[in-house]
Amino acid sequence: MSVTICRFPMVSENWAVRYRELTNAGLIVLGSDAKEKIESLSSILPILEAARSSDVKLLDSKTIDDLLTLVPNNINNLPININNNTGQYTLPKKGNDSPIGRIIAAPQPELEIAPRRHGLDYYDMMDFPMEAKDVDSEIEIHFDITGKSITEGTMSDIQSCFNSRLKQIRNLMKSSGILTRKPTSISEAWRNRQRYSSKDYEITLVGLAGGTRWARSGNLNFDIEDETGKQLCTLKPPSDASPIHASMDGLMDDEVIGVTGYFYGDRDPMFVVQDIHKPPLENHIKNPAGEDRAVSAAFLSDIHLGSKTFLQSPWKKMIHWFKNDPLARTVKYFVLSGDGVDGVGIYPGQDRHLAIKDLFKQYSELARLLEEIPDWVDIIILPGNHDAVRPAEPQPSLDPEIQQDYSDAVFVGNPCDFSLHNVRVLSYHGKSIDDFVATLRSVSYDKPEIAMKAMLERRHLAPSWGNKTPLSPEPEDNMVIRDIPDIFVTGHVHGHYIGNHKGVTLLHSSTWQDQTDFQRMLGFQPKPCILSVVNLHTFATASIPFV
Repeated sequence: MSVTICRFPMVSENWAVRYRELTNAGLIVLGSDAKEKIESLSSILPILEAARSSDVKLLDSKTIDDLLTLVPNNINNLPININNNTGQYTLPKKGNDSPIGRIIAAPQPELEIAPRRHGLDYYDMMDFPMEAKDVDSEIEIHFDITGKSITEGTMSDIQSCFNSRLKQIRNLMKSSGILTRKPTSISEAWRNRQRYSSKDYEITLVGLAGGTRWARSGNLNFDIEDETGKQLCTLKPPSDASPIHASMDGLMDDEVIGVTGYFYGDRDPMFVVQDIHKPPLENHIKNPAGEDRAVSAAFLSDIHLGSKTFLQSPWKKMIHWFKNDPLARTVKYFVLSGDGVDGVGIYPGQDRHLAIKDLFKQYSELARLLEEIPDWVDIIILPGNHDAVRPAEPQPSLDPEIQQDYSDAVFVGNPCDFSLHNVRVLSYHGKSIDDFVATLRSVSYDKPEIAMKAMLERRHLAPSWGNKTPLSPEPEDNMVIRDIPDIFVTGHVHGHYIGNHKGVTLLHSSTWQDQTDFQRMLGFQPKPCILSVVNLHTFATASIPFV
């Protein structure tokens, strides 16, 4: 059988012609540098094909460089076989002035699969034995604020929210037995302060902490408040205090604590704290999925689609990995913990950092990218602080008008408490990490897991009212961690971490955004393009990099 050979046709040097061809292909050229690079090419056909196969729509200078890496160096001399197995290039349609023909089944560029040896946790395929396509989905939502927010923002709602928090966590402390004695209300303790005026007659109070400050003596001074009153307290660091002890680390405003001590002074006595109590967090025993449902869940956050710093090429590598890697075939669930898009008007001057300046187009493009994930994977999407929902937490799911672009995804609020094959997952975008970094000495942006541990230890995701994290004063405080999860996942600060804390798998999802100007100013280096995978039966983990 004879085979016809043809070669890439040359494109006119006229920019108007090239611009028309790019426009007809749905491509938009951004900036003079990109225009100059396109004009310098002997043919734009390779760019057209690379952009088509990579689902690129916006051509800036960097994107063009990335696309050219997918093109063979000898592209102008590459023979194309006209058959069903190789790329076929048709002749121009009759009446078409352009010498460019339509490309049918063009050769697909080979993308390098991310290497296994990546300096993170290694993994063994023996830990991931089951293919996801053989297992039916099983998602159970335990809490999601969507459709259940009833606050009117009144003072009574705020009071009710704090009373709910105090009651919930105080009951956890009382039932766990961590308190040395039965707690007394602050008003009752004050009335009987003369009785509790020495180490021999200690008393226990439980309330909301606030007004934290360090005295010159090194003591930590703070207020504690319950439904009946407020009391000034002082805490001296124990001789064996660890860096995370409250006297060394500090206290979050409005976190619930217990204090045991006594009153000191006559006219305006201070409460001298001998012991401080946090909510209970015992070693957790995970509830794994059955051996017949040993599939995996993948976790990602902060894609920031629409930003100029969105990392398109690594995303294509991840899609290639999903379609070709054995580990990917074990992934049944894909959890996106907020900030799927960069949003519009999130911060002053954001417009100059956007490649897509229309909010709905950002979501449409995100939907298109997620559509490339294989159909055996169920996608679960939470909002974040860049998404088109109210900023106050807990946040409802994305609006139905946005959801309609997504053919097969589960939309939930932030935070969301849900189970995958009976494995309890608490997913929270993580905006309150900003407050933990600003308040506690032990927490920094490069170690977000410390903030996650602090949330679990306080049994609350965002305790501080009126700081960096806006909170919705729901009559019942839904940011309380009522049930300890098997997997606790956050995002927001663009780091990456997988580890354990008292039996809970901690997972800080990676971002898909390169370093921003703001991060560069702060000297913060993100850890982008790492997909975290967890086996729901064994809780074995894998971290797959795509940069």
